[in-house]
Amino acid sequence: MSRIEDAEKDYLAGMKYKDIATKYGVSLNTVKSWKSRNGWQRDATTKKGAHKKIKRAHTKKQKVAQARSPDVIDELVENDELKDRQKAFCLYYLQRYNATWAYQQAYGVDYETASVNGSKMLRNTKVKKQLTELKKQQSAELYATANDIMLGYLKQAYSDVTDVLEFKTVKKLEWVKVPDDSGEYEDMNGHYRLDPKIDPETGEQAFYYENQVLLKDSNEIDTSTVKSIRIDKGEAVVEMYDKQRAMKELLERLPSADDTNDKPKTVVLDDIKETKQDD
Repeated sequence: MSRIEDAEKDYLAGMKYKDIATKYGVSLNTVKSWKSRNGWQRDATTKKGAHKKIKRAHTKKQKVAQARSPDVIDELVENDELKDRQKAFCLYYLQRYNATWAYQQAYGVDYETASVNGSKMLRNTKVKKQLTELKKQQSAELYATANDIMLGYLKQAYSDVTDVLEFKTVKKLEWVKVPDDSGEYEDMNGHYRLDPKIDPETGEQAFYYENQVLLKDSNEIDTSTVKSIRIDKGEAVVEMYDKQRAMKELLERLPSADDTNDKPKTVVLDDIKETKQDD
């Protein structure tokens, strides 16, 4: 039996990464690589204690959504450098990438305090390092989701109101209301008929052009780029998603020039840069 197989048995038995690394004389990253390549997966019984350790950092009113990947919980449990509330902050931050919100949830403080301390927490070397590792753990599982987000922002950035509305210029004939007791029309003044209004220059019925804004057929509309559509006084009112904001989000999520050389060719969650300002 190889040492990787032996290491897997130790991992499944609940041994920590660092203890496995020490036992087999390899680095911590090597153990994590073995786990990732060979699909090591602890069962629910083995993970039970790990979930408890994270949960102790929560107050009764606080509840962290379940981590999408068990690897995220394992990664946090293995970290002895962070306090429980710092680990809770990391979990919350991965949900929204909002430092203020994450700090409020983890520490139960007011918005002003969280706004200041949340930013400080992101600058904490140990927290920053841990978040980087957690995002790497998530990236494989959330690959499709992350790309969906990017594609959604791309569509919003390049969308236009003409994707939803159709602008037409329509020729309208002019008519004159003529009082007529036998007329087919009626208003507050009585019955009337409509006679063509004659243009004195041409001797023909006068006309004018009317600009119309029409809502396209629902089958032609990509609703992912539309924030809302409503009918106001018989006319369609369309609100598109903010193109400038979509472009800003794209710039923040795309890899920067100072990324490492081993960055992936495609954009995944690990590429999303830490937001400096709250949503």
